[in-house]
Amino acid sequence: MTRFAAVIRGRSIPAAAAQAHANPRSGEPVRVGEHEVVKTIHTRATWYGPGFHGRRTASGERFNSYAMTLASRHLPFGTQVRVTNPRTGRSALARVNDRGPYRGGYTADLSQGLARRIGMGGSGPIKLEILRPAAKKKPAPPQAARPD
Repeated sequence: MTRFAAVIRGRSIPAAAAQAHANPRSGEPVRVGEHEVVKTIHTRATWYGPGFHGRRTASGERFNSYAMTLASRHLPFGTQVRVTNPRTGRSALARVNDRGPYRGGYTADLSQGLARRIGMGGSGPIKLEILRPAAKKKPAPPQAARPD
């Protein structure tokens, strides 16, 4: 097995941290509402907010420290993720809208609102599930009536 299982924006993610997701019984992708889980990354995060509230983010939008957003150096802007605090078991859906963190050893900077929602104070471990919109199943074509 190779040492690195996934590459996100040119950065290798260790095989132990990146997992493809499928339901072990049915083989169907794991779904979160209207999204499918693409990858799960177990990593460390910190939060930011009060000093940046109202300032422009790297994506160009104004930062709202109470919104469910996060900063990532490698995920594209607009990427939907589910962030889970393994210590509390609480999770929330969020969107990437900024770049960071710029401290070594951290993969994500959570907004203050997101950190509060999942019960994270300071910094700590998180489970980051990268989501994509679920493919809609096409309805089966109607059966043609057979003449008897």
